[in-house]
Order: sequence, then C-alpha cells, then structure tokens
Amino acid sequence: MMAQYLEIKAEYPNALLFYRMGDFYELFFDDAALAAEALDIALTKRGKHLGEDIAMCGVPFHAAEGYLLTLIRKGFRVAVCEQLESPAEAKKRGGKSVVKRGVVRLVTPGTLTEESLLEARRHNYLAAIAEVRGDHALAWTDISTGAFHVMPLTAAHIPPELAQLRPSEVIAVDQANLDWAETVSEIGASLTPLGRAAFDSTGAEKRLCSLFGVSTLDAFGSFTRPEMAAMGALVEYLDLTQKGKLPLLRAPQREDRAGAMQIDAATRRNLELTQALSGGRAGSLLATIDRTVTAGGGRLLERRLSSPSRNLNVIRDRLETLAFAQEQGRLSADLRATLRKVPDLDRALSRLGLDRGGPRDLAAIRNALVQAKAIAGMFAGGTLPKLTADAATALTGHDEIIALLEQALVAEPPLLARDGGFIASGHDPELDEARQLRDEGRSVIAGMQADYAKQTGIAALKIKHNNVLGYFVEVTATHAEKMLSEPLSEVFKHRQTTANQVRFTTVPLSEMETRILNAGGRALEIEKRLYHSLTRVVLDNSAQISQTARALSELDLTTALADLATEQDWCSPHVDDSRALVIEGGRHPVVEAALRSQGGGPFIANGCDLGEDNDIWLLTGPNMAGKSTFLRQNALIALLAQMGSYVPAKSAHIGIVSQLFSRVGASDDLARGRSTFMVEMVETAAILNQADDAALVILDEIGRGTATYDGLSIAWATLEHLHDVNACRALFATHYHELTNLTDKLDRVENATVNVKEHDGDVIFLHEVRRGAADRSYGVQVAKLAGLPAAVVDRARIVLDALERGEREGGATRSTLIDDLPLFSARPATPAPAQTSASEVESRLADVLPDTLTPREALDLVYDLKTLLESRNGDKRAK
Repeated sequence: MMAQYLEIKAEYPNALLFYRMGDFYELFFDDAALAAEALDIALTKRGKHLGEDIAMCGVPFHAAEGYLLTLIRKGFRVAVCEQLESPAEAKKRGGKSVVKRGVVRLVTPGTLTEESLLEARRHNYLAAIAEVRGDHALAWTDISTGAFHVMPLTAAHIPPELAQLRPSEVIAVDQANLDWAETVSEIGASLTPLGRAAFDSTGAEKRLCSLFGVSTLDAFGSFTRPEMAAMGALVEYLDLTQKGKLPLLRAPQREDRAGAMQIDAATRRNLELTQALSGGRAGSLLATIDRTVTAGGGRLLERRLSSPSRNLNVIRDRLETLAFAQEQGRLSADLRATLRKVPDLDRALSRLGLDRGGPRDLAAIRNALVQAKAIAGMFAGGTLPKLTADAATALTGHDEIIALLEQALVAEPPLLARDGGFIASGHDPELDEARQLRDEGRSVIAGMQADYAKQTGIAALKIKHNNVLGYFVEVTATHAEKMLSEPLSEVFKHRQTTANQVRFTTVPLSEMETRILNAGGRALEIEKRLYHSLTRVVLDNSAQISQTARALSELDLTTALADLATEQDWCSPHVDDSRALVIEGGRHPVVEAALRSQGGGPFIANGCDLGEDNDIWLLTGPNMAGKSTFLRQNALIALLAQMGSYVPAKSAHIGIVSQLFSRVGASDDLARGRSTFMVEMVETAAILNQADDAALVILDEIGRGTATYDGLSIAWATLEHLHDVNACRALFATHYHELTNLTDKLDRVENATVNVKEHDGDVIFLHEVRRGAADRSYGVQVAKLAGLPAAVVDRARIVLDALERGEREGGATRSTLIDDLPLFSARPATPAPAQTSASEVESRLADVLPDTLTPREALDLVYDLKTLLESRNGDKRAK
C-alpha cells in the first residue's frame, strides 16, 4: 500500500495527497506534518520507511470538505485520491492485491465548486495571463457558474483588471511567474505556473473547439492569438485539475476594456468598494447597498459595482428598468418575495456538470424553474422595458423539465445519491416494486402463504425462514403424503423432514427470496440510474437554464436597487457624454448608513458643480470637517450612476467618467520598504501618467508626508498638471492655503471650503461645503477635541501665534523666528487659579439642602436667588 502511495505522490509533489483508506483520507510523511499543523489535528506514526517512522494523520471522509477549505485558505493544493474499486473486487485479482486508487481531482483555490467551500455572493474566478509576441490577454472563468470571459490588454493594464476581478487563482507561463508575483500577491490570489505548451495558441484553438463541440470559434467572435492562448491555458488547467471532467462553461465572451470605467487597485481600496480598509466586507459600499435576495443577484451586483459601464445605451436601459421597478412597487414586492425562494441555479447546474452534484441539486433546479415560471406569469399582459422584457422571455420554456423533476423527485431529497430515497413513488414501477419488497417483504410472503394454503387446501400451511434454508413452505407430518403426491409434488419440492414437520420450496418462492434479499441494493441501483438519467436531461438543457439563471439575477438586482432607492430617497441620475458632474444634495451612502445605525444625527448633504468651464475644485478646510467624505461621496455617486443605479442625492447630472482615480487616506507599505509618503507619490504618479480628459480624480492632502515647502511645491505642481495636461475633472483637498491663489492663474479651478464655526476657542464642524477659501486649518482646536493635554494645547497656541505674527510682519525668517521662540525651555508651572470671595448667591446656595426642601420652599429659593443676582448686577453697573 505504501508503494502505491509513494508512486501516486510522486505525480503530485506540490500538493497534499488525500489518500482514501476506507472511511478516512490519510496523509503520510511531510504531507502529514504540514496538514496536522494547518488543521490542528493529531500527528501519529505508522510503520517505517527507510528505517524512519512514517508520520501519519487523517480526516474523516464525510467531513473532508471543511478540512479542504481550511487547507485551501492557507495556501495548499490538495490532490484527492479515491479508491477506484471495492476490496472485494481487489481480492478477485489475488488475496493480497491492493485496492486500485487514483487521483480524481486536484483541489486549488480557483477550481472550487462545493457550496460549503464558496462564498455564495461572490464569484470564484480562475484567471490566466498570456503573452504572444509582446501582446497580452487576460482570460477568466468561474467554474461554479460557467462564466467565461477574455480581454486583450497591455501589460500595464493587467494589474487594475486583476484588482477588479479579484480572482482566487492566476495562471501564468513558467517564465512569467516572477513578473506577476507581486501583482497577484497584492490582490490576495494564488499564482500557479503552467508549462508554455499550455499557452500555445494553435493547440488552444483545438482544445476550445473540442470543448464547445464546434469546428471553428468564429461564431463566438474574433479572438487574437494572446486571447486564444489565455483561454486555452484555462481549459488545459481545468482538464488537469478535474481529471478530464470539464465544467459546463458558457461560450467565451470577449470584453472591451473601453466599455467599462477604469478603476485601479489603489482607488478600489481607498473608496472601499467591495472590501473595507479593515479587510472585511462590512463597511464597504457593496455591503451597504446590497439588498439582493438571491446568490446570483449578489454576484451580479458585485460585478456591476466593480466594473461600471461607459456605454450610454446600457446605462440608460438599466435606469429605465429601475424606474419601472420603482413605479411598480407592488409588482416589485411580489417579485422579491418569490425570488427569495430561488436557489443558486448556476452553482447547482455546475456541480451536476462536474459530477459533484446530488439529488438536492436537481431539486434546486426544479424549485428555481418553478419560481421562474411563476415570475414570468407576473409580467403577463404588461408593457415592459427592454431589459425586463428580455428577462421575462428567458424565464419560460422549461415546462417539460419541471414536469419531469416534479414527478421524479421527492420534496426534500437527501444531499447524496448514495443515500437513496429521493425518487418519488409512482415514477418508476420497477423501483416501486423493489421498495415494496424491501419495505414490505413480510406482507408479500404472507400473500404467497395465503395463495399456497388455498392451492393445497391445507389451512395450516406456513411460510417460514431460517439462515440455512432461507424461505420455505412448512406443513405438519399429517399433510406430508398429500404434499409429496402429484400434482402438488410438481410445484412443491421437498427440502427437509423433521420429527413433526415437512418442508418444501417452490421456484416462485426461491425467486421471491432472492428479490427480497436484494431489494434494498436493487432499489438503490435503480435510483442511481434514474439520477443519472435526470441529470442528463438537465445538462442537455443547460444553456437555456443558464439564461434563466441570468434573468433571475437581473430581476433580483433591479428590484433590490429599486427597494434601496425608495427607502433611502435616492434619485435617478441624468447620464450623458458631457463633462458635467453636477450634484445637488449629495450624500455618502456608507457614512449615512453608519450614522443611521448608530442613532447619530442626519448626514449633511452637499452639492458639487463641475463642468466645461469649472472642472476642478480646490477644497480647503480643517481636519474632521468632512473634506474626505465629500471627495469620496462624489466619486461613489458617479460610479453608482454608471453601474445603472439611482444615487444618494436630490439630483445628479453625470457626464460619462472614463477613469476613476482616488488618492485619499494614508498608509505605508513596509513589506516593500515604502513609507507613507512614498506610497502617496507612487499613487499620484499613476494618476498623473494615466488620467485622460474624461477621468474623475479625487486627491486628498497631496504632499503632507514631507517638509512643508516640499509638500506645497509638489501639491502646486500636481494641481497645475491636472489642469494643463490631464485636463480632467478633479476634486483637490489641501491644507496648503497658499494654493487658493492659483484660481487667479488657472481658469478652470475654483475654490471651495467646508464651513466651521469657532466659539470660545472651540471649533464646531458644520460639514457644509460652499464656494470660497478657508481662512485657516483649525489644527490646534482639532487637537484639543482629540484630547491632547491642556498644557500642550496652550503651548501650541502660543507657538502658532508667534509663527503667524512672524509671517505677517515679515521681519524674520522662519529659522530666526524659531530660534527666538523658547521652544525647548522648561514648561512654565500652571498658575494657581485666583482666589475670589464667594458671592451672596453662592453663599446662599451653600446653605441649601435640596433633599429637605418642599416645593414651596424651592420656589421661594428661586425668587431669593433671582433677587440677589439682580442686586449684584445692579452694583456692577453702578461701578
């Protein structure tokens, strides 16, 4: 057995080998040590190899999925080795023959299909990067849903596309592995090297034609050599990992990078589109706006949010459909109630296609198609917008499959076919007979006994059973002569005579015995045969079922966005191909939701007005006033509008944004030796080098991580470059008030500020954005709010006043001014508060015991205090 193990393991040196032994998957040698540590299970020993103990650990077969998920998340690959025959079959080849085993599947991050291993509301993409003579392409697929896409790209555009897709695993040719290692690591994916032969475009075309059963790929589109190579590598990798059981992939869909808003990785991170900065989904824009009720709808929402459209017709069709859903509130509510009952159609279909499904997946498809038919009926007779009409059409045409599955399956089938009991009674006469024999063997034998008693005329005739004879007919010795005589002797064959009984058998009784004894196994075999038959019918109609799945997801997303817009009072944006970004009463959806959930005050809405003659706002104001929130909310409103959603505003006019760039927030990258300032400069450089005139750029505090004049000069030059070279729309927040003078030089730049009020040395944030420039940054006041010691705050005020006075008077350079200030002198002792004598009011209050006062006495006391206070104020005025 160990020789067999070592032979199989040699084929998969880079994977943990799950070696099936009975009811366990066993691991040996180094695999066992690694798995035991990763899974926190016991590491034992079994036998020796080359004089050393063999390390061993194991996991139960029935609970293997949970262990697989843990290993995959920790970066391992797992080769699943199954028993390909039973021990009884092995013995036929010889008493000491080892059961045949073989790897049936290589489990990797990008090839998961099990429901328990996947996030229901996220795609699990496997991507491949190909390069042919300097041209690149990216292909990606989700084998759990059948999605299959490809896109031609330059090498520079691959990182942002990977950031948008967030695949679990990326395939690259061996030599290119190091080139993409950093990019793939940044998005948290696993990088898998594959031989160059897998990326051969000629061989790829043959593999793709074979997969889709066509002689040419022309019907799917015109693909370049790099695109063909990337798709072919995906198919080759799936063939290797799935051991020839290729998934149900849809026809490859060619994506156009120019058709979607381009958003780089830094911008996605800064805007927290699908993942919060803390690392989880909670707190992201996706989590805030997700009202979908199906897994497919949730995945579609993430795709739309990650890749907003630049196609005006697509955007307007989606907004038209959304308007219809909002107007038809009752219909939308009924749709959502029905959609809640729809299982994950795509993933159930995929599992069946990979032969990893079960009766429950067939039931999921049945239930989903039944609900789809009910939803289609809700649209009957009405005038529908284009997308809704297309979806309604795709929901129908499954009557035969529905009828077959409803007749064949029980209401709640088991998870696995081997458990049996999932075929409904009445569907197959042969199965019903086998079940009757299995479950009602005694009554069948009793019926035969009654027939034989009538046939022989012997009322005392019995049919009995023992382990030696099996079933037999028994009569007393007094009836033996009759049974042994013709014609009964021809039917009843003598088997045994005892002291008081004579035993016989019949051919029908022997056959029935065999049938009863085998009925359980036979019933299970019949059910398995029927399961494969039903699966074949479903898979033959997989293309149409996939269209229905997409239609259900579209309807779910539309009604979810309509529900969100109605509840949160979002408006329909006007989207065109202008340069406008005109927003009235805009709000940040995530911040507003957080305020609402925490019982805070209302979100202060603000407008933004960028256009042909004024497309850059220079925003000044203190920290904590809401500048960063304002920047982000306008970027998110533009993004939501182009994904086809309503937006959190009173009104919005959005000119198509080709690229969205965000440089907001500060963080270092210690792993690559980058300081906060270096990270900021790298991201700013990417923006200035890539932004076109239709881009929207939001920049916050450029230059803050270095010396004041260095930072000011960088911010100054960056703003000029955005205005003169990029010529894009931008929101530029800064604390360098010197930049506000640039509005006189740069004709398309306008100043804006966030209002605050100062009262008794404290600052009150109004969170209102208005035209104009801030007079100062209120940094000392914000420091006081943060809880800095009073002595530090007071000292900061003194230094600030001196610095500002020196700047105004211009009589001293900065260095001279600082030298003159006693910055490093000992801190002066805090003066003791002046002693003052108690006033008459205070003296009167000192004698009062509130708990002893009656209501009347309390009222009299108020009048007395009022009189004393007026008398004191009168004395002051007289003085």
